[in-house]
Amino acid sequence: MSDSAIIALAAALTIALSTVFPALAQGKTARAAMESIARQPEAAKDIRGALLLSMALMEALTIYGLLIAFMLVGKIA
Repeated sequence: MSDSAIIALAAALTIALSTVFPALAQGKTARAAMESIARQPEAAKDIRGALLLSMALMEALTIYGLLIAFMLVGKIA
């Protein structure tokens, strides 16, 4: 296997893993937030704020994975 093929495979795995796992975590987080709001509607504002912050941090992981994949693909050319 050539170096460029290994780098391309690494880039593909980076995109796949950095997309799947944060997406699963976001789903679990949103589910937990909705359950919490259903149990305590008066705390909805605080829960929503924490939810948005945690979603933004999880999304940053995906963006970092995309950045790493772009850097790997840049090594091929």
